[in-house]
Amino acid sequence: QVQLVESGGGLVQAGGSLRLSCAASGRTFSSCSMGWFRQAPGKEREFVAAINWSGGSTRYADSVKGRFAISRDNGKNTVYLQMNSLKPEDTALYYCAAASTYRLIATMSTYNYDYWGQGTQVTVSS
Repeated sequence: QVQLVESGGGLVQAGGSLRLSCAASGRTFSSCSMGWFRQAPGKEREFVAAINWSGGSTRYADSVKGRFAISRDNGKNTVYLQMNSLKPEDTALYYCAAASTYRLIATMSTYNYDYWGQGTQVTVSS
């Protein structure tokens, strides 16, 4: 069992930065791939970034490549999403998720994630 709590969201101007954190409880965190997803009002949840258990493999949505960076600290049971050069279209509720059966692969599919946080709101003003 893994419980996830996101933090770090807020209101920021376009071009600004935020760092999201996701604190995990449970002994299996270090064996899970972790992902960040987002959902804007009226839209489906979409993949943002993922990282495998060691941090040696990462994947990003095309829309955030070069602007966002995912990382993890297994000693602190925490995964991060550094978001730079934010745009108004990045406005969404951001979710952290854990894929307990995908240790080696930074998986992009929502169907492969079995634990989800409650989300943290990111709003980017123009």
